[in-house]
Amino acid sequence: MIWNTLTYTGWGRVRSATAQVARPERSSSLAALQAETTAPAIGMCRSYGDSCLNDGGHAVDMTRMDRLLGFDPETGILKVEAGARIGDIARRFAPVGWLPSVMPGTGFATVGGCIAHDVHGKNHHGAGSFGQHVVEISLMNDGKLQKVSQSKGMKLFRATIGGMGQTGVIVSAKLQLLPCKGDIMTVTERRIENLDHFLEALDASQSTYTVGWIDATAQGEALGRGILEEAETGYGLVPDAKPSRAVPFNAPSWALASPVVRLFNAAYFRRVPERGRTSVKPITEFFFPLDKLLEWNRLYGKRGFHQFQCVVPVSEAAVLRLMLDKIGSAGLASPLAVLKRMGPGRAGLMSFPMEGYTLAIDFPNRSGAEALIAELEEITEKAGGRVYLAKDATLDPSHLAKMYPDVTKFAKLVSSIDPDGQYETDQTRRLNIRSHA
Repeated sequence: MIWNTLTYTGWGRVRSATAQVARPERSSSLAALQAETTAPAIGMCRSYGDSCLNDGGHAVDMTRMDRLLGFDPETGILKVEAGARIGDIARRFAPVGWLPSVMPGTGFATVGGCIAHDVHGKNHHGAGSFGQHVVEISLMNDGKLQKVSQSKGMKLFRATIGGMGQTGVIVSAKLQLLPCKGDIMTVTERRIENLDHFLEALDASQSTYTVGWIDATAQGEALGRGILEEAETGYGLVPDAKPSRAVPFNAPSWALASPVVRLFNAAYFRRVPERGRTSVKPITEFFFPLDKLLEWNRLYGKRGFHQFQCVVPVSEAAVLRLMLDKIGSAGLASPLAVLKRMGPGRAGLMSFPMEGYTLAIDFPNRSGAEALIAELEEITEKAGGRVYLAKDATLDPSHLAKMYPDVTKFAKLVSSIDPDGQYETDQTRRLNIRSHA
């Protein structure tokens, strides 16, 4: 197997790594590779921070192992290699009445990445996290393949889901797909005037899929205003999906200056009529709205950006007001800010989801951004919430144990599996995860 020197980044492009990277195409070549050099796996590198980075080490790029291995149309169970992209699965199976049970905000995420970060979607309040719909995982350690599930190797199964690749290389998985009515979405949009009304609307929603866009620049009585989208799958004719376009260059710094973002957000809020509206869209345009703009991370310029995402308990929802007030006053927010209601579902020891409200906001990587994020992380910890590690590049290690109370159990297990730390990444070293063992 050929190792090539590659410099790569997470999606936020703030952190980078130079590593020796190999791209196996078969499980046999992966086994030979891992027997020779044990290394963590990477996929499409759509995690925002440093969870996919291994600077100065090795990494196994799994994107060529993307085959569909079998599907049972009676049960909806799909066996698929870890490098398969979630959007491709949705496009393939929605026309015949099945969807991945949980989908993140990009269709470029791989199955292995979705398991390793136990991703959540717009239906978490009802369906839980991705890992709750994983039937079985084929996992490789030291070139040896083993299958784990809730009934076989449960401890290892729960450490692998949300485990950031620390238990070995995910080779393939069996996924329970969700029945759907077809490959279109009926989407209702309505304006929400402030944060209190937003939380009430999210709590009251009976829709299968819900997501809120927040105007993170709004202040005063309009603090937390935005647009709520509620959606269901359906069938029928819709306009062809819009062709993808690429951002051809890094945007200049003024493109996301505070006055520009305020004007854009005000116009975006008003694009939905006061009475609301209902439309029909292809599934990909609802689930993966930014995928049609390839390399959209260039909009933040060559310095990149951070995404802060937290979840706080329902009883601590008041801290969202404090966070939004700080964000609005700082003038650092971008137009990309999302609010969702989460249910109790999580599948792994280090899984992010918990019942409450999750807020995700992008910040251009400029002066003051990391200091603001540190304040938001402090607020999150004190509220009994947690920060999403798939998005993180800044979390202080001292916050980890309170946010993730199972980290000691997790660290002991992965340290026994990988005593030499061969599967460690820049993120796990930064957070000192193994020290909790």
